[in-house]
Amino acid sequence: MNTRKMKALAIALTSVMIFILAACSSQEGSPSQSPATEGGDSGSKEVTITFQNIYPDPSTPSYEMMRQLVDQYQKDHPNVKIELDSLNTDQQKLKLKTQAASKEVPDITIVNPAAQMKPFVEAGLLAPLNDMVDKDGLRGMYQDGLLDYYSFDGNVYAVPDGNNIEVVFYNKEIFEKAGIKEIPTTFDELLEVVKTLKAQGITPIAIGEKDSWTGSFLFMNVLLRTNGPGFLQDVMDGKKTFNDPAFIEAVDAFQELVQAGAFPDGATSIDYNAGGNIFRTGQSAMYIMGTWETGAIDASSVAGKVGAFQFPTVNGKGDLNEYMLAPGSAFAVSANSEHLQETKDFLHYFSTEMPKVQFELKNAVGSGHKIEGDFKAAGYSDLAVSLNDLFKNIKGGDLAFDNTMNPAVTQVHLSSIQNLFVQKVDSAQVAQEHQAAFEANK
Repeated sequence: MNTRKMKALAIALTSVMIFILAACSSQEGSPSQSPATEGGDSGSKEVTITFQNIYPDPSTPSYEMMRQLVDQYQKDHPNVKIELDSLNTDQQKLKLKTQAASKEVPDITIVNPAAQMKPFVEAGLLAPLNDMVDKDGLRGMYQDGLLDYYSFDGNVYAVPDGNNIEVVFYNKEIFEKAGIKEIPTTFDELLEVVKTLKAQGITPIAIGEKDSWTGSFLFMNVLLRTNGPGFLQDVMDGKKTFNDPAFIEAVDAFQELVQAGAFPDGATSIDYNAGGNIFRTGQSAMYIMGTWETGAIDASSVAGKVGAFQFPTVNGKGDLNEYMLAPGSAFAVSANSEHLQETKDFLHYFSTEMPKVQFELKNAVGSGHKIEGDFKAAGYSDLAVSLNDLFKNIKGGDLAFDNTMNPAVTQVHLSSIQNLFVQKVDSAQVAQEHQAAFEANK
């Protein structure tokens, strides 16, 4: 074949290829194709989104909720694949640290609020989600102020899966048998209840203080009453020190509980799960813990026998409608995601539909969303219904110590409070231990 014919053939083939590519491009943009995302801006492009989560147990309602929403989204968006990486909480935290070190954060991951997620934000690993939460009213679906715990410099970096408060669970049957006719609303009344129970050989308050955050969580509720919200923030802002009278008063009150025999013998050798089981098997009268325990209590041998009340005032101080707040773990998006918009579109769908599915699965107590619905008519327990009523009147409160202070100060605090279960310590000394740690780790 001569050169002129070869050139003509090449030109003809090139023209055919251009025509084919143009036709394919036209088909991809056709309105008849299913959009890959809510925004519909990626056509039928194949997309895989890695969804790291802490719902590994198929027997839990949280897992069922996730599975329902993921399956439905993939059905509606056949070109989108949601790849689940399901881990327990400790495994996920460790894995995320490793991923963050190599800047390989999955498309969606789990973070904890405030101080715990701040390092990931400062490292530029998380994408701002303002556009997502402001789309179709998603921001307004969350409880007022909740997104603040996941925001820095005006940007929302994660959306929570729940919001819990610390309450006093109590066994109504044990209270009645012990002759306790009214729930305590003051700290002095709580001490009297403790002494009454102890005198009858009943463990007053279950706890597993081997996991030292449990004692801290309880202690911080006492401090919330003696000071009101914001003590730790005031310390960080230089407005107060740990030597403040409110902190010392809280240490004194906490030690009164310990010295009155409120907790199980050997509390520091009992882990969190075993501590909860003391209450759930009817071996203690009270359990001061987050409302996330509701489902486990309703599935235990004390189901139907348990009520809950607000932590009492201390020396006449505090508002019963202010709580130790436990904003849930939250969903964050990698700033380096290869499919950033598609990932946001899926997370928007997931977050919008979550409250409806959670309610249907009787898993809506402690939700971070504003839940509309008749809990009683839906078959929720009396305990769950009463707790849901408490959520309606929350005025605010404080976060746990480890969600506020840096890890070095937190460790000193946890050890210091844990030590109070073992021996009585001068409250001024406890305060100074905290202050010295804070000053050394600014």
